[in-house]
Amino acid sequence: MDNTLKSIINNQIDYFNSRKTLNINFRIQLLKSLKKEIELNEKEIENALNKDLGKSNGESYLTEIWFVYSEIKIALKNIKKWVKRKPIRSSLLNFPSSDFIVPEPYGNTLHISPWNYPFQLSIAPLVGAIAAGNTVLLKPSEYSINTSIILEKILAKVFDDGFVKVVQGGPEVASKLLEFKWNYIFFTGSITVGKIVAQQAAKHLTPVTLELGGKNPCVIDETASIKVTAKRIVWGKFTNCGQTCIAPDFLIVNRKIKEKLIKEIINQLSLAYSNKPIESIEYGRIISEKHMNYLSSLLEDQKILYGGHFDIEKKYFEPTIIEINNFDSKLMKEEIFGPILPIVEYDNFNEVDEIIKRYTHPLAMYIFTKNIAFGKKFLESYPFGGGAINDTVVHIANDRLPFGGIGSSGMGKYHGKSTFETFSHYKPYISRPLWIDPPLRYPPFKNKINFMKKILKII
Repeated sequence: MDNTLKSIINNQIDYFNSRKTLNINFRIQLLKSLKKEIELNEKEIENALNKDLGKSNGESYLTEIWFVYSEIKIALKNIKKWVKRKPIRSSLLNFPSSDFIVPEPYGNTLHISPWNYPFQLSIAPLVGAIAAGNTVLLKPSEYSINTSIILEKILAKVFDDGFVKVVQGGPEVASKLLEFKWNYIFFTGSITVGKIVAQQAAKHLTPVTLELGGKNPCVIDETASIKVTAKRIVWGKFTNCGQTCIAPDFLIVNRKIKEKLIKEIINQLSLAYSNKPIESIEYGRIISEKHMNYLSSLLEDQKILYGGHFDIEKKYFEPTIIEINNFDSKLMKEEIFGPILPIVEYDNFNEVDEIIKRYTHPLAMYIFTKNIAFGKKFLESYPFGGGAINDTVVHIANDRLPFGGIGSSGMGKYHGKSTFETFSHYKPYISRPLWIDPPLRYPPFKNKINFMKKILKII
């Protein structure tokens, strides 16, 4: 395996060194070809996502395929502007000079993508990497194998292996890939594996983007609209069967409205997925038996208010609501990443502050309130990746908003222009004429030190 991987990587190194990827029109043409190939394979992509995660065609298009189309469209519309050399105002110390910043690709990049949104989270970063002129070696998840296969088919049709190559396999393949020297590594997945990626990257001083996760709090105060709040929470939490890194992980609800909100959440669940979600084409499935076992273990010794049924063989896990009185349980210590919704009540907002401080640097944070000014103040009081007032998850849909974590939820950002920036080194340089050469900077300084100090103080 080592020799095979080495041959693949050497091929990509040679390809980048050939400078083919520096041609802007070449990048544009390939991105257009990628969009066309995805369009030709839409049904196959939807079928693969259904086999892997039980996703409906509507959910697959909205949360995976359309998202990729949007990223390609944005890149094609803006790439010629993004790659331009940017003039920068000169420093008086360098007068006269012309100063510039020019974006250049890092080079050979490794992408390790996850299984929960296996198409979107594989292609979206790749689009920015290609737009910036990098080569990409993509290692998709072995759990979502059907989507991984269609990914390989599409990318092989569009790109030379030296430009973009898919390598299939499990953790052992990812481990081997991380042993090689890369110019950039982009990883989406768990905090545990993210630490391993960071450690391996550090050996070669390789820059990384880590898109991880965390326990995302969602606060609902007593002024919130019960029906709209419940509807948006159900959509954000139970889309993709709860396997979304920015889904609300648990609710912190004012005691005055808790019972009404729970009742309405149950009502919205039945409207979205019927009273028998196992029979609903809109309700997804858990990715693997391993994850099913993990989720079922979270129910031990919990007060289940709704749901709680599961079928490991069918990878079905019913939407489940749990009342929390103990923060020391496994359920409240780790990211859930499934259709289990814990609810914590509060009386005084000081209690909310104490709860949130238990979970530092989540990937997302949400608050539902009619007091927008208070909502803004609340969100601006804590560190987290991204969030929303009176909604969940939707901040990811705006390509002008960078997406990424902070602290334990990750580092780096992407989406739209931010992806291009992530995969570009912004290289500064200056240009000076030879016909004039002020003597101020040259020794000996003895006779000009006082004058030099005066000049430097006004720069």
